[in-house]
Amino acid sequence: MRIAQVAPLYESVPPKYYGGTERVVSYLTEELVRQGHQVTLFASGDSITKARLVAACPRSLRLDKRVDQEYFANAIKPLLGDPLVELVGEIGDEEKDSFLGDAYALLLPIDWPEPFGLVMIEAMACGTPVIAYRGGAIPEIMEEGHTGFIVRALKDAVEAVPRVPELRRKRCREVFEKRFTAARMAQDYVQVYKRLINNRQDKVLGVRA
Repeated sequence: MRIAQVAPLYESVPPKYYGGTERVVSYLTEELVRQGHQVTLFASGDSITKARLVAACPRSLRLDKRVDQEYFANAIKPLLGDPLVELVGEIGDEEKDSFLGDAYALLLPIDWPEPFGLVMIEAMACGTPVIAYRGGAIPEIMEEGHTGFIVRALKDAVEAVPRVPELRRKRCREVFEKRFTAARMAQDYVQVYKRLINNRQDKVLGVRA
């Protein structure tokens, strides 16, 4: 099957550091290539892929811009004086496995309707439980009481922390393997592509008839 993948230009594919959408596009693209499909990736020129790359710009847009230091200085830096807060900064894939895998749990205090939350499945892939605020797709991704705890407020999150030992880290990994691998994602996408193609062909045949 000939497939085109289009990525945002803000980050490269895969992203050097932050970039959830671009990372998913990378996983999907590389797996589709591995499965034998003819894939063209439209992305920034500094992207790395086994697919045919069509560069819409020389490099990712974020790396071509100056970082807004004013926001950091005014909104973020004052919070770093707390001895309980450590600024790690952006980390790449090489550091992420140990960073998440060695964590006691991942806290995700989102305050918006999260459409997916890649960091949750990255944590589960490392066997790390998740404590997340209920919102958006959180209940669809997590298995309450198995891969973590879904909470409604800060008080609930605090109460969930000592309960983390009740969870099995092996179960977190098992859920990831069953539901969220690149191979599983690519297979599901291919089924959607085939269904769309078949529907289109049926409509064309119906018009001709």
